[in-house]
Amino acid sequence: MEHLSVLKKEVKEYLKLSEGEIVVDATLGLGGHAKEMVQSIGKKGKLIAFEQDERNLEEAKIRLKKFEKQIIYIHDNFRYLKTRITGAGISEIDAILFDLGLSSPHVDEGDRGFSFLKEGPLDMRFDPRQKLTAEIVLNTYSESELARIIYEYGEERLSRMIARKICERRKTIPFKTTVDLAAFIYSIMPFKKGHSSKKVHPATKIFQALRIEVNDELNSLKEALQQAVEMLKIGGRIAVMSYHSLEDRIVKHFFKELENPEVKDIHESLYRTHGDPIFESLTKKPVIPTDKEIDENLRSRSAKLRVYVRVRE
Repeated sequence: MEHLSVLKKEVKEYLKLSEGEIVVDATLGLGGHAKEMVQSIGKKGKLIAFEQDERNLEEAKIRLKKFEKQIIYIHDNFRYLKTRITGAGISEIDAILFDLGLSSPHVDEGDRGFSFLKEGPLDMRFDPRQKLTAEIVLNTYSESELARIIYEYGEERLSRMIARKICERRKTIPFKTTVDLAAFIYSIMPFKKGHSSKKVHPATKIFQALRIEVNDELNSLKEALQQAVEMLKIGGRIAVMSYHSLEDRIVKHFFKELENPEVKDIHESLYRTHGDPIFESLTKKPVIPTDKEIDENLRSRSAKLRVYVRVRE
């Protein structure tokens, strides 16, 4: 099956990679963007590729076999980015890409538990080595904890009602499968009858919330962004592709502070409230897929790409 990388052309144009550079793909997936990156940096360059999911990692290695001498593979969460890169003997990088979307196997293969459209266990772990699963969250978290993650991570206004119903149901029948959970959420939502087929399935937000909780995605992103900017050279570029508002908001606010940093020198602060920018945005508005790309790859429809360049220490 052909693997379609989202905003591939735009990522390549904004990163402007050159021969011999050291670059990072923080979210390797099946290697679509990595292939473009490693071709751009040539045989003298080095690509450091992070991937939590061992199956994705092994598939990407097969697809990138001809470039293996140029790539350092790291089977780990990108929240350990700086430690793992410096551990490989590298002190700074020229560019880094974060593509925060789910890879195709996560959605297409029911046994991973990411899709409510396919029968599978309530797993949702990117890295099966970790212990926490969606099943554990659903069946053991308190009602208040469930309500919090559904509200914060799923942005669902009916979070308290949904959490209450989940806790009532699990007293007699624990949640075990994706299809069971999706059907249950559909059954308790007040707007389910007569809903338009064009509307988003009510389980979408719940599955998003559970996935974020299981993988601690938002905290991982915050930690990784901080480490990435510390590793970037002056002139280095960072591209982040997000797929929902929570991720995009984190990226936007994180770099806003670096574009307008607070002045630390007390004398300078008498005249100015902010220092010179550390990073500058290359995308004043997030770059989104064209209609043509969305037609060819529906999963790209919610993607937003933001790119920044380091301009000083």
